[in-house]
Order: sequence, then C-alpha cells, then structure tokens
Amino acid sequence: MPQPPVNPSSAALESEMEGDHSLWRDAWRRLQKNNLAVLGLIFLSVLGLASLLAPWIAPNSYEAQNLALGATGPSFNHWLGTDALGRDLLSRILYGGRVSIAAGLCATAVSLTIGVLYGTISGFVGGRLDVVMMRLVDILYSLPFPIFVILLMVFTKDLGDAVENRLAEWLGVRMDIGKSWSLILLFLAIGAVEWLTMARIVRGQVMSLKKQEFVEAARALGLRRRRIIVRHMIPNVFGIVVVYATLIVPSVMLLEAFLSFLGFGVQPPMSSWGTLINDGASKMEEHWWLLVFPGIAFAATLFSLNFVGDGLRDAVDVRASKD
Repeated sequence: MPQPPVNPSSAALESEMEGDHSLWRDAWRRLQKNNLAVLGLIFLSVLGLASLLAPWIAPNSYEAQNLALGATGPSFNHWLGTDALGRDLLSRILYGGRVSIAAGLCATAVSLTIGVLYGTISGFVGGRLDVVMMRLVDILYSLPFPIFVILLMVFTKDLGDAVENRLAEWLGVRMDIGKSWSLILLFLAIGAVEWLTMARIVRGQVMSLKKQEFVEAARALGLRRRRIIVRHMIPNVFGIVVVYATLIVPSVMLLEAFLSFLGFGVQPPMSSWGTLINDGASKMEEHWWLLVFPGIAFAATLFSLNFVGDGLRDAVDVRASKD
C-alpha cells in the first residue's frame, strides 16, 4: 500500500520537536554566534591551561633567583624580563595565574552559593524574614571587608596546624599543609564577604519573578516552596548571576592582592598577579616591564570575563530563545 506523501516542512518541525533541544544546548548554540564571547572563552581557556601546566612549560621556577643578573628588560633568554632578584617574569606570571585564577573562581563560587540562596529565600518568602535577612546584610555592609577577612583568617589560622598535627598522628608522617591551608582559607574568607551585593541583586529579581504567572501556576499545582525556589526561581535569575560573577572575579583578585601585600595572603616567594602588579607599581619608573606585563595579563582576563559574561547573559536569556 503506497505511503502518503510527507510534507517537508511538517517533517522538519516534527524532527525539531523530537530532538533534544534543551535550554543549555540552545544556549550553547547562541553563545557560539557571539564572536567576542568565543574569543574571550578561548583566551581564558588557553590562559587557564597555561597556568595549570606552569610547572612543565614555564622557562624557570617562580623562586629561581639570579642576583648577578638583577632586573633586566625583555630579551631572548627572558621574554618578559626579570625582576630585581633576577627571577624570570614570564614564569612568575604563569605561576601567579594559578593563584589569581584559583582565588577568583573559588571565592566567586563561595560568594555565589551564599548570595544566590540567601537572596532567593529572602525575596521569595518576604515578610518579616525578608526584613531580618536584609537588615543583617546592611549590618555586614557596614563592616570594612578587608578587616573582616583578616579577622576571619586570624581566628582560624590555628585550624591548619591542628589538622596537620592530627594527620601526623594518624599517618605517622609530617605533612606540610600550612601554605595550602592558608590559600584555601584565603579563598573561603574572601568568598564569605563578597556575597552581599549578589544577595541584594537576586532578591530584587526574585521579588519581581514571584509575581509572574508561572509561579502562580506552580503554587496552584501544590508545589512546595523549596521546589519552586530550586526549579523555577534560581534558573530564571541565572543570567544576571553569571554577568555579575564576571565582575566579582576581578574584584576578588584585587582584594587578594591587597591582603597579600599586608602579609595575610600569598607569601613570598610565591606570587599572584596582584602581588606582581603591586611590586611593579613601586618600580615602574625604573623597570616598566614589571608593571606592564602583569597588568596586561590582568586586564586581558578582565575583558575576557566581561565578554563571556555578556555572551552567557544573552545565551541563557529565555526571551532570546523565543526569537
């Protein structure tokens, strides 16, 4: 029996409806059309990979000194020059990128986790709980962030020694985790004070979204508050969260540099981009390369994060998917 002819347009429509066109797959397709976002993503990927592989691809170690050489400009042996102690600047930038990028990502992840949950609950529940939660945010805003981070690190600095002693008792081997613990503590402390603005932004978005029809429909279906928050509220504020996250990362890097300068962050001879910029700023009149090259790395990372953030905002925007 002959089969009826198939309308090409209806067949294509049926194939599209049956395909796996999830929100994230459509967002990835739209992101690929944004050239600046793709270039920023490529730059961040290359820079992150180079920093991760620094022990294998860096020309020298970050602590290798050559006092006889001293501070010299870019040359064939040292592409970006050396500092006052004769340490290769390219190597220190690659090693410093590991600390700066890790600080930005880890602290931002902590701040987003706290800020998004806090702001969503405050905005969705409302009432007295919202008033109390926002007054707490106002109180924390009145505290100077750097001093608050320093206090957190001072009160918890002995925890690393306690963990190290306990591991020595269990394993019978002394493990030097002091430097690693200080960095982890630095990331957590910075993230613990950077969530306040995110909480306010998310709260405002949620207060606007909870009046929409899809939230009323979810309530009419008898869904619990937790399910509405997790499945409806948080995904709908994801765009603004991603954009603001790209602004948190550089601010976290600057705060890390300030704390390292005071002796509460990265300790010499280790380096981060912030410490390299601070060192270069004090010697820029004599040795310009010590400020220019770390500054270029930091600025390029900042621009790339902004491009990727704008691209992700447009890609995950639900209204854009209807175009």
